[in-house]
Amino acid sequence: MSLTLAILGRPNVGKSTLFNRLAGKKLALVHDTPGVTRDRREAEAAPDGFPIRLIDTAGFEEGADGSLAQRMTAQTMAAIDEADVCLFVIDARDGVTAGDEIIAETLRRSGKPVILAANKCEGRAQEQAISEAYRLGFGEAVAVSAEHNLGTAELLEALAPFGPEEEESPPETEEAPDRPLRLAIVGRPNVGKSSLFNHILGEERSLTGPEPGLTRDSIAAPWEANGRAILLHDTAGLRRSARAAGQTLEQLSIGSTLDAIRFADCVIVVIDATQPFEKQDLTIADLIEKEGRAVVFAINKWDAIEDRAGAITKLRRQLDESLPQLVGAPLVAISARTGEGVKRLLPAVLAADRAWNTHISTSALNRFLQEALARHAPPAIKGRRVRIRYMTQPKVRPPTFALFGNQLPALPDAYLRYLTNGLRSAFSLDGTPIRLRLRGGTNPYAG
Repeated sequence: MSLTLAILGRPNVGKSTLFNRLAGKKLALVHDTPGVTRDRREAEAAPDGFPIRLIDTAGFEEGADGSLAQRMTAQTMAAIDEADVCLFVIDARDGVTAGDEIIAETLRRSGKPVILAANKCEGRAQEQAISEAYRLGFGEAVAVSAEHNLGTAELLEALAPFGPEEEESPPETEEAPDRPLRLAIVGRPNVGKSSLFNHILGEERSLTGPEPGLTRDSIAAPWEANGRAILLHDTAGLRRSARAAGQTLEQLSIGSTLDAIRFADCVIVVIDATQPFEKQDLTIADLIEKEGRAVVFAINKWDAIEDRAGAITKLRRQLDESLPQLVGAPLVAISARTGEGVKRLLPAVLAADRAWNTHISTSALNRFLQEALARHAPPAIKGRRVRIRYMTQPKVRPPTFALFGNQLPALPDAYLRYLTNGLRSAFSLDGTPIRLRLRGGTNPYAG
């Protein structure tokens, strides 16, 4: 299956020359006179083995209803509708013009992914124009010279995320519909994990008592709620490794808990409301994030809190500051002893599971990326701007996003957190870890 690519831009910016270059043959008439192309021209091509259906367009020109210019523009709009990706070509010698800005606005309204190419970049004299192109809102322009075959490899690299192997492929998003949601309950010793386990099941399935460490092994029990099959795991309390040293049974219990976390889809971390977010709580949550599991925090023993005014807000702030990698994770105040708040746990778990399984379309991701770059551009590293061109989502569980561009390993952690938090907010990804993969190379023709 080939990718449909519409080549768009003002008249005489080199669209047809680029069309011919990608097609590998002279199919479109090329001349210095503007407006040579009037109809949509199509061709199937496979440059470097990458299958593309190319559409050359006439460009955008104003004209009265029924005029030739108006009919040519209508053909161009039809090409945008057909396209999977739009290749927006500007003339680097001219810089960004008012006509380019009008086209950019049209492409933004279309909602289609857009690759920006600055053509006629035979030398370094066009560096300023390439830098200027950033303000069009489509990230850094790919520097090319269609006439001299420069930058073609970089252009194909930019197209790669939209190719048939990665575009809108939702592998791993679905499993057998009857597979139960695997839910583990973890936490420090004596925070009420087994009490919560028993309350959810409605029976004394796990031994409970004031003595810490009663549960030695992970216990699994089937549960069904709102028609959803769930396999519920109670686990031994995770102690600090120093306390477990030399205690073989304790070490086995820790190993069993870790296995339950790795087996789980979602993990409920039980926190003692009277001693919230101690170092061991944060260590457990960090481990779950590293394992890539969805997470919900259950603040247990809420019935022991006398002054509740503002307590949840304070805990929310403490959680987000202590675990920035899990900002916004669901936090539910409960009492496993009285049952208070326990019914709110299941909706929080299901929401975290949905976030964990979320697959976002490439077009939506790149609209998000363009807006994020416009709000806060990547910093320059040693005088050279880091370029982020495109974003795709190759997998879920947890949601994993691939960034394509140049010098991406140089991006500071603060900027990666900015993108991660933006994704979390824009696509309701609370309760799941988010992974960013940095991909790309360098462009010898760009400034």
